[in-house]
This record gives sequence, C-alpha cells and structure tokens, in this order.
Amino acid sequence: MAERKSFLIRADAAVLEAMQRWANDDLRSLNAQVEYVLREALRKAGRIQGPDQSRPTVGPEPQGESAD
Repeated sequence: MAERKSFLIRADAAVLEAMQRWANDDLRSLNAQVEYVLREALRKAGRIQGPDQSRPTVGPEPQGESAD
C-alpha cells in the first residue's frame, strides 16, 4: 500500500460545504472526495499518469463523466 501523508488545509466554508455535498452524492468521505478531485486535476494536467491502480475506487463513478 502506498504511503499516506496528512496535512491541514484551510478552505472557504462554501467550498467545503460544496465538496461535502458532492462527496455525499458519490458515497465518498470528504477526504476521499478531495483526494479524488486532486488526483483527477493532476491527471488532466499531465502531472500524473492514469488512475492510481494501487487504490480501490471508493463509491460509484460520478454521473455525467465519460471514460473517453
């Protein structure tokens, strides 16, 4: 299993509330949702390769996204 590190993040309350609603919709914890969003942004920016195969997907894939 990959090494896990923790860090404190300060975010606007509205951003956290929106992330929590999104996490609830996707049946993920807030932490898992933040990690998912960061990983997807890094992948789309070419900073990391494809989905991390070492970590299982938590919850269903978000609706409205296609696997092009």
